[in-house]
Amino acid sequence: MKTIKVIELFAGVGGFRLGLESASNNRVNFDVVWSNQWEPSTKTQHASEVYVHNFGEEGHSSEDIEAVIANKFNTIPDHDMLVGGFPCQDYSVAKTLSHSRGIQGKKGILWWSIYNIIKNKRKNAPRYLLLENVDRLLKSPVTRRGRDFAIMLASLADLGYIVEWRVINAADYGLPQRRRRVFILGYKDNTNAHKVIKKQTDISTWVGKQGPLARAFPHNFVVSVPTRFVIDGDVERISQKFSFHGPSLSPFHNSGIVIGREVYTFKTIPKFEGKPKVMADLILHDEKDVPKEYFVSNNNIKAWKYLKGGKKEKRQSKSGFEYQYSEGPVVFPDPLDKPSRTIVTGEGGSSPSRFKHVIKTKSGKLRRLTPLELERLNMFPGDHTRYMSNGRITPDARRAFLMGNALVVGVIEYIAKALTKHL
Repeated sequence: MKTIKVIELFAGVGGFRLGLESASNNRVNFDVVWSNQWEPSTKTQHASEVYVHNFGEEGHSSEDIEAVIANKFNTIPDHDMLVGGFPCQDYSVAKTLSHSRGIQGKKGILWWSIYNIIKNKRKNAPRYLLLENVDRLLKSPVTRRGRDFAIMLASLADLGYIVEWRVINAADYGLPQRRRRVFILGYKDNTNAHKVIKKQTDISTWVGKQGPLARAFPHNFVVSVPTRFVIDGDVERISQKFSFHGPSLSPFHNSGIVIGREVYTFKTIPKFEGKPKVMADLILHDEKDVPKEYFVSNNNIKAWKYLKGGKKEKRQSKSGFEYQYSEGPVVFPDPLDKPSRTIVTGEGGSSPSRFKHVIKTKSGKLRRLTPLELERLNMFPGDHTRYMSNGRITPDARRAFLMGNALVVGVIEYIAKALTKHL
């Protein structure tokens, strides 16, 4: 059996780890040897505590990753694979693109923590990378669309990696949540995958059929000929000059690969013929299993309907400026015969909200989703977030927050299983 030593950065409650461990088989074993989870400006590190409860304290760090790199770099073990969903708040779809801070924001700059670990490991740099972020990364910032992603790709290419990416909506492949994220796979120049890619005469064969992302998530090309361009210059030049047909258009489509700074990017559409998982498959159907506080009171239904409904109304900013505000309706209640909408960090709490899920029970009552149901929709084991270390109970609102920050575990499992064929 081949053991792949893994470090998990920005680990949250362990979604990457669960996916990798599920993908382990009698040929390849993914072994997480070190993990890091630290939330700034937070007294109780709920995510880290949940991680420790489920996986143990050995090899886990709950310190600022930048401080670890600066002062305790020797505590980060050599590893074959680096994984992580680096913080995405600065690219978040909850903001308008013009207010997204991208790679310059407080969270976005943590990308450089990944880069510095790889760079400082030198000849012992990880052979594989598996990263995740919101798909808005591909078109950030608004003034230089695609600049941030170009910086990341160029930086990794200079460290000896071929890097491919795919925007994947989990629900397009039968998984129970509509969650669109970009997944980034890197192959160092000492890997078999890197050597195979370099020999390709038609790179669309790898992107479309042979590569792990293509095997895990089959797709069709909208146009089989890729858009091609080269990312020129150092980081400073890319930051100041990068644009493609002007600042309003990103050059990066939803699939692609960069080889030695030469980019090949494709527009693709998913190809899936299986039976999808829907909310009805995973929710609690017996009302007796749902705590009373999750049911919507009659007094609040009007507020819920207003927030979920479409609007065209005049509003006033704090400075007194009047503007016309409009937004479309959100389906209310959420349909049970479809995958869920994206789980967000504000899913917890009883106050009415546009973004929280509300479903209708068989008796006609309306209710919110429980933490257990949110875990199931992210494909976590039941009650994965219920306990922190030392057996303490995690508050329900925080459990919802943790699931809003998590990923769909099945996506990682599928990618890792496909990657084992190239090890």
